[in-house]
Amino acid sequence: MEVKELGHIVLYVRDLERSRRFYGDLLGWRQVAKIGSQAAVFSSGRTHHELLLIEVGQDATPIPEGRRLGLYHFGLKIGESDDELREAVSKLKAAGIEIVGMSDHTVTHSVYVRDPDGNEVELYIDVQPPIWKTHPETIVSPTRSLRL
Repeated sequence: MEVKELGHIVLYVRDLERSRRFYGDLLGWRQVAKIGSQAAVFSSGRTHHELLLIEVGQDATPIPEGRRLGLYHFGLKIGESDDELREAVSKLKAAGIEIVGMSDHTVTHSVYVRDPDGNEVELYIDVQPPIWKTHPETIVSPTRSLRL
């Protein structure tokens, strides 16, 4: 067996509409289907769906703070230039979204935010030219502070 690509992410959310606005309206994923009033399916157009949100209600257990097992964050490529990343940061700030980190990973420039339920999301651009293609070891380069 060989994994060919990461297919999709499924997230439990407290409030489907609030999360739909974040992932759809703000981040730009297109909603392709709704499953009753409890779930929504999104795609960037790359495949049938990359994100499924399932509402579990306001009394769901929150994500614990600090070191824990499970998901740390997931990354979403939003372009290939710092101008695209700057535009995203401006849009996020205008929407009242806190930037929780910014990193230069040599192969990517990344901005980190939290979704409405506390999941950390990395929004990144591939640094051009894509040096990781000829020098794959650059993926483990030391992380530096990113200044846009």
